Amino acid sequence: MFSIRSLFAPRRPLRTFVLLDERGLCRAFRQSLQAPSGAGWTEVKEQRLSWLNQPLPASARLLPVAAHPSLGKALAA
Repeated sequence: MFSIRSLFAPRRPLRTFVLLDERGLCRAFRQSLQAPSGAGWTEVKEQRLSWLNQPLPASARLLPVAAHPSLGKALAA
């Protein structure tokens, strides 16, 4: 059931991904909260329909974010 509280709750923004084929051409777009499963999906800053069937500009790609890079090995005392 939809509640009034959900109107004011902060929402995570959707992330934009493109599907690249083996030649590096853009074949599809997807917006979701997490990365799609499967090979070929790359996160981009924005979605432009002019990229379809074209090589993806290098400036469009987002760098992958490492999840908790500092949580490596525990140090012994």
